[in-house]
Amino acid sequence: MEEREIMSFRDEEGNKVDFEPIARIFLEETEYLILSPIDGNEEDAFVFRVDYVEDKQELNLVEDEKEFDRVKKEYKNLLYNEK
Repeated sequence: MEEREIMSFRDEEGNKVDFEPIARIFLEETEYLILSPIDGNEEDAFVFRVDYVEDKQELNLVEDEKEFDRVKKEYKNLLYNEK
């Protein structure tokens, strides 16, 4: 059985929330991660932009609707165009 990767973050109240990465998307020169909460609805997913600050990886939630839609469109393209 394959072990799944778990990523943990703290929410606004300081509670630990576990996520499972479901996709890594590259648009132009920007990397994005789509993460699904382990304890949430299977259809919930969050898009994070991978930024590098002083050579350290930082994940930032994508809140801009246009940026989110571009990532979502690319994810759908990858899902339905894979052979």
